[in-house]
Order: sequence, then structure tokens, then C-alpha cells
Amino acid sequence: MTFNDQPELKGETLRLRGLREEDREALFLAASDAETWAGHPAKDRHQREVFDPYFDMLLGAGGTLIVFDKATDKAIGCSRYYVGPDAPDDISIGFTFLNHRYWGGEVNLRMKQLMLDHAFNHFDRVWFHIAPDNIRSQKATMKLGARHVYDATLALSGGRVSDYCCYRLDRADWQARL
Repeated sequence: MTFNDQPELKGETLRLRGLREEDREALFLAASDAETWAGHPAKDRHQREVFDPYFDMLLGAGGTLIVFDKATDKAIGCSRYYVGPDAPDDISIGFTFLNHRYWGGEVNLRMKQLMLDHAFNHFDRVWFHIAPDNIRSQKATMKLGARHVYDATLALSGGRVSDYCCYRLDRADWQARL
């Protein structure tokens, strides 16, 4: 059975689907506030000249899901499935951002819940690779039940090598949490 890394996923409040070229403006609008990138390693991604190469990478790499608030039908961020070089038999979730207006509630949990439920239909483990200084993402990932396993220097985005905190969530732990 082949894993569909760009499924249509629907929850009560969110809708996720595969990223398309025609989503560029809607996703840029979600990304265009500097506050959205506070605490993120790419603090200038709200600028068009920085966002466009990021969007091109997401589109070209595949596996990226754009996230819509069902109440407004507006794009609010994205996340991505990918195969990490440190876990080639598993799936990873990352490259996530949400517009800062959606922080602090259940949006990230609901988005990841949809993605994890889909991933665990095919994989026993899901990995998250998070920059050491991205404390917000580390805390959110631990709330999902993922455990910090090790730190590594990896090439994840366009061959650029960076340091990451590597978290793993096992299917059994996810199912026990529900």
C-alpha cells in the first residue's frame, strides 16, 4: 500500500489538502506577518523575497499540505510529510507554520491529529525534526506525546545542513493518548 503524502484531510475546524501553485498568494498572506515567525529560525520569512523560495521548495519537494480554517475558508499555514535521512523507513512531519493568530489554542493539535492519524495507517513511527532554538515547536510536539530521542546534524531542506532536536512518536503511544 502506497502512502499518499498529499491527502485531503478534514476535521471539525480544519481542512488540509495538497499544496498547489495557485496557493502561493493565500499562503503568503498567512505568512506575511513578522509575528508569525517570532521564535522560528527563519525570522524573515514574512518577506516576499524570502517566502517565495520557501514556497517553491515546499511545492517542489511534495508532501506539503496547506491548512484552511473551515469557518473562514482562509489559508492559515501548512505542514509537510517527508522522509528524514535519519529514519528512511518511517515518515516525518515538519516544515510547519501557522499564522500567529492561531497560536495558543487547539489548531496545531487538530492539524497534527489529522496528519498523524493518516500517517499511522501506514507507519509505526513518526519523526519531528526541530531547530534547537524553536522552543514553541518543541513544546507543541511534546504535547502530542512525542519524545526527544537525540540531536543530529541533518540536511532536510534543500541540502542545507542544520542542527535538529529529533523527536519520535510511536503509533502505540499515539493510540494510548486518544
